[in-house]
Amino acid sequence: MRIFSLVGLLVLGTAAWIFIPSDKSIKRINGVSLVNPPRPIESLAMQQLHRVNAEWVAIIPYGFSRSGQGSVSYDHSRQWWGERTEGSCMLIQYAKENNLKVMVKPHVWIAGEGWCGDFDLATEAQWQQWVTDFQRYILNHAKKADSLDVELFCIGTEYRIPARERPEFWRSLIRDVREVYDGRLTYASNWDNYENITWWDELDYIGVDAYFPLTKGDHPTIDQIKEGWDPVKRKLKAFSQKWDKPVLFTEFGFQSVNGAAGKHWKVEKSSENINLQLQADAYEATFRALENESWWAGGFFWKWHFTMQNSNRYRMEWTPQDKPAEQVIARWYAGRD
Repeated sequence: MRIFSLVGLLVLGTAAWIFIPSDKSIKRINGVSLVNPPRPIESLAMQQLHRVNAEWVAIIPYGFSRSGQGSVSYDHSRQWWGERTEGSCMLIQYAKENNLKVMVKPHVWIAGEGWCGDFDLATEAQWQQWVTDFQRYILNHAKKADSLDVELFCIGTEYRIPARERPEFWRSLIRDVREVYDGRLTYASNWDNYENITWWDELDYIGVDAYFPLTKGDHPTIDQIKEGWDPVKRKLKAFSQKWDKPVLFTEFGFQSVNGAAGKHWKVEKSSENINLQLQADAYEATFRALENESWWAGGFFWKWHFTMQNSNRYRMEWTPQDKPAEQVIARWYAGRD
């Protein structure tokens, strides 16, 4: 029998309780995913995250593969500074200097595809190369994370096929990571794949990149978006109970365009389709829907740029910076006092 503790957060004067193992007690995570900068920045830049009352940041060191090839490479000389080991380690130090907790979340970008969710290989020899290279990539960042006292490490992001079909590889990788890293662990599964993963028992959180389609309309209300969470919440709650683990949104968020609370990959991104209020309403509905859910451990909204030299470029994108959604997030992350 595992012993559980209750961790309370005051929201609107009521307590939102997170049920987690007593030896892993932690407040609900109010986090933000960072866009690692192309060039070095100063520690002072982290202070802008206090605008949204963030307590956590996700730092993402990128690796790269090619479609149909098993190699995974990283730390290229032409790669953005913040995406290399050197830069990501400096960002971790800057976060710590500004009293922010850190999740390190390695992410592999697939040349020719982009998203790694459909990544597949034709031969076992190619898969064995991927296993060797991916393990080296993850262990490199796990060791750095441990040396810098990072609180949370994510062992991978959004792979669907290997996550489903190679469970023993992931169990072995988790054991190897725990040999070199002493913090909590999760995996960032895509919203449509978390139920296919059979090795959540090895991790501390069920990680979900929570881009669930919640509504069908282009202009849904806050109440409609909130209702859209109802079936999603039921499934996540049951899944959390099944595995005896809290659910962490390793990513969540909305673009600022019409239809952003639905199938985000199908929305039209154009200047005529910008809808800043819908992005704000979607965040408001999400926090209202989840605030009292004991299985929900919080999450990291997507995403925050350190430099926005051409702000018009970002008006329809994911970032809530300088949009109504920023104030919504700040209010909820502050406890909505």
